Amino acid sequence: MPERVNTPFSARTTADEVLEGVDLSGRRALVTGGASGIGTETVRALARAGADVTVAVRRPDSVQELATAAEKEGWRGTVRAARLDLSDLQSVRSLTAAWHGPLHILVANAGIMAVPHLERTREGWELQLATNYLGHFALAAGLHPALRAARAARVVVVSSGAHRNHPVDLDDPQFEHTPYDPWAAYGRSKSADVLLAVGIAHRWADDGITANALMPGWITTNLQRHIDLATLQAMGAADQDGNRIEQPHYKTPAQGAATSVLLAASPLLQGITGRYFEDNQEAPVITDGTSPGVAAHALHPETAEQLWSYAASALPPLDRA
Repeated sequence: MPERVNTPFSARTTADEVLEGVDLSGRRALVTGGASGIGTETVRALARAGADVTVAVRRPDSVQELATAAEKEGWRGTVRAARLDLSDLQSVRSLTAAWHGPLHILVANAGIMAVPHLERTREGWELQLATNYLGHFALAAGLHPALRAARAARVVVVSSGAHRNHPVDLDDPQFEHTPYDPWAAYGRSKSADVLLAVGIAHRWADDGITANALMPGWITTNLQRHIDLATLQAMGAADQDGNRIEQPHYKTPAQGAATSVLLAASPLLQGITGRYFEDNQEAPVITDGTSPGVAAHALHPETAEQLWSYAASALPPLDRA
């Protein structure tokens, strides 16, 4: 086993602090879901450090504030918007077909959580797995030539501690034979996200592409919009009147984005691939499902290969990789 990566940063380090002194001039980055929450802070930090950042979102107009800030505040890099609906494979294909030139950083940040009722895409995929995993799989596959052209590209996949109790179910990935459960669906999709990084690390290493996954920590963002009040109260995240409660262990969005930018651009992660990070450190592998860390099932190379094959079979031929 390779030695675990440790950095000088902590759970309270911000994204800007991680990239202090790092010059990303000439680097091109694409961040999905970068118009809110930790995605916005990821975009800010990368662009302030000099990267030219494309923010891929369903509503491109939502990026205007970030783009204006980049210009008015004199960030070293730029911010632009591109339309992307990860649950729509045609939308993914349109973006990848329009991309020209190298791509140095791909941050798979967008996601949905705990959709209360079973919803399917037009391809028949369960919505959380489709959005959180398949859309990003198709995006990375379609952008593979651009990542390869960068010669030392990095792929960053935002996962969640929810993966620990929910391995991917390759026998029934779309809840066709078992009752739908919002949290099981979310957890499975986040296990799939870690396995995506493992698959890229294995398949694309010869192209100079590295890939790692992460848990950003507890942050109040729009990701929680589907969680009902009773669940928020049980988590201690809301009072009896529905007002949100910030627990001591919660992070700010800038702190939550720190691990993303660490994996995306810090020199400390040069050449590191196929691993999982929390609080700016590589997480230990666990088997009990409750401790902090990464579940062994999410790092299993054979499962990563099986999931990759399953996802590739769902894509139009030109998007396979």
